[in-house]
Amino acid sequence: MDLIRPELVERVRPWREVIAAGLTAAAGAWLFSLGGLVFQPMGLAVIGVAAVWGLGALRRRRFQMGIAAPGLVEVEEGAVRYFSARALGGEIALRDLTEIRLLRLDGHAHWRLKAGGQALLIPVEAAGAATLADAFAALPGFDLGRAASALSGNAAVATVWRRG
Repeated sequence: MDLIRPELVERVRPWREVIAAGLTAAAGAWLFSLGGLVFQPMGLAVIGVAAVWGLGALRRRRFQMGIAAPGLVEVEEGAVRYFSARALGGEIALRDLTEIRLLRLDGHAHWRLKAGGQALLIPVEAAGAATLADAFAALPGFDLGRAASALSGNAAVATVWRRG
């Protein structure tokens, strides 16, 4: 017998990291409420860590979309690989990337990764595309908030990152 309805579990599952950060902030507030020279600074520190964690979780949440496009994205050993049966796939090393753009083609968003003379087009709705958030965050000067706002926007072309 399930204690929580399966529909509710499926609806809440994508938000589990944000909820965990909120619960951590609540624990920090409880520590702060205990008072004293030890518990108040410790509570503030826990609340601060939870706030940073929650903000990052919200930004990464925008990268998680339902699988509606063909192909599989894999990030392994510093390289982004896209496997597709119908479209051109390929591989680009993260250290070789020079530009990341978000394109909207036929109403669907695609990441365009450019390295030198080659480019790789990855649908945002492909399986495993959510792992690109962590891969992109490792790039120097990459702003996850800018990428998240480009995903929620409607611009036809948005340059998200360019190597300095």
